[in-house]
Amino acid sequence: MHEIVIVNVIVIVKNMTERNIIFAARVISAVFNPFYLPVVGLILLFIFSYLNLLPWAYKLQVITLVYMCTVLLPTFLIHLYRRYQGWTLIDLGVKERRMVPYIIAIVCYGLCYYLMQFLRIPHFMASIVMAALIIQVVCGIINQWWKISTHTAAIGGVTGALLAFSLAFSYNPVWWLCVLIIIAGILGSARMILRQHSLSQVVAGFLIGFLCAHFTILWI
Repeated sequence: MHEIVIVNVIVIVKNMTERNIIFAARVISAVFNPFYLPVVGLILLFIFSYLNLLPWAYKLQVITLVYMCTVLLPTFLIHLYRRYQGWTLIDLGVKERRMVPYIIAIVCYGLCYYLMQFLRIPHFMASIVMAALIIQVVCGIINQWWKISTHTAAIGGVTGALLAFSLAFSYNPVWWLCVLIIIAGILGSARMILRQHSLSQVVAGFLIGFLCAHFTILWI
């Protein structure tokens, strides 16, 4: 009798632990949404470059513009598309259903870059949006054959952008790089726990995001 009780308790604890892990993975995936890449990149730029001398009101205006075009607008349009199709978020994660969201994101990012050019916003700010746009295009193309992780591509992009800024403005990014790499590991693990990606898709996403952001910011 006692053995049965112990087994039941172990099963209950195991189920509760699994639910908690899955819940934590969902929260991590939501917090580190790939659409936040340009906004986070701008914040890093305002911290580590001469652009931190700009007035706070101007920096807030730029961040608001980028947030509206690269986070709010694509999220809203993709949500409408998903509701129209009658899909859940898990349904939208299927490789064959990701192309339209990619196109929506690419158009929104392209609009943001155009507006920044039209408003003559400093080069390094616009280059962050261009890097995010290139990451979306590359991931969209790869998605035609292979489902790659845009979540880790985004955190890889932030890491690549940070390293590019460190080279451009001569500062030591070691501690920030350590933080980003730890976050990337946690995020990649969360995507695998949710069974959205394999290890190779997570690693490939990070490398693509890192390379695209790093060289775009240095060369464009």
